[in-house]
Amino acid sequence: MKNIVSLLFCLSLIFMLGCEEIPPDISNPGSDGTPVTGGGLDDQMRQVIIEEFTGVRCVQCPGGSQAIEDLIAIHGDRLIAVSIHSSGGFETPYAESTWDFRSQDADNLLNLLGIPLGFPTAVVNRQLFTGEDDLQLPQSAWAGRIAEELQNPPQVKIDLELDYNEANRTVAISADIHVEEEVNLDAPRITVMITENNITDLQITPESSPDPDPNYVHKHVMRDVVTNFDGEDILESLSLGSVIEKDFSYTLGNGWVAENCTVIVYVHNAGVTKEVLQAVEKYVVE
Repeated sequence: MKNIVSLLFCLSLIFMLGCEEIPPDISNPGSDGTPVTGGGLDDQMRQVIIEEFTGVRCVQCPGGSQAIEDLIAIHGDRLIAVSIHSSGGFETPYAESTWDFRSQDADNLLNLLGIPLGFPTAVVNRQLFTGEDDLQLPQSAWAGRIAEELQNPPQVKIDLELDYNEANRTVAISADIHVEEEVNLDAPRITVMITENNITDLQITPESSPDPDPNYVHKHVMRDVVTNFDGEDILESLSLGSVIEKDFSYTLGNGWVAENCTVIVYVHNAGVTKEVLQAVEKYVVE
């Protein structure tokens, strides 16, 4: 009898040990497609911005937009997307379109970052990668270049805080730049953008062509640039340990859905090179 009791005790002990909860592996947040949430500035990793150039009359562009959604599913919010409607005539709205996504900022950004040879096209962290002739990259290159950039530690971190006033639709934007490594740029700048997600409006697609799809959902649409299109000068020294405080204010446009709007802030160069050091994004209403 004593042997049976001992045996049952041992089996119970093995069972309890075998059922011990194993914590999830969070060494690579966002790799499973879940948003990178929680933690503070100390936990902020390198985040990459992809600026897609598109237009409602560009029949191949929806394929590129879907490819970006697939990449966001892989990297979570370590990948920040902006859809810029300026693409050499493809951006002209239809007569029945609800929205005209065009803007002078969009055209200026296209000229700044280069006229693409074809579509879909996008710029990743405004980097001129080894082996590439210009900043604009074809869809086939996006995944590899994004993964490459994500491997680099952030030279700066950005603490972004928003305060939205629902009554007057104004958002106060506070962006503190924390310098993690000594940074030497010939023209350091900060850019602030407003995007809106999930806008249903006309878009030609391969399936709907030659007519536009009236139920197409536009993602990450660049609504406006709060700063100058190529950023605001950072006059302060980007020396190790520095904290640079920047404040902005913006009033959302009529008809924009505040809950779908985000603020994107990124620190970048605007001189000989245009590389982005770090980018962050937050919803106006959380």
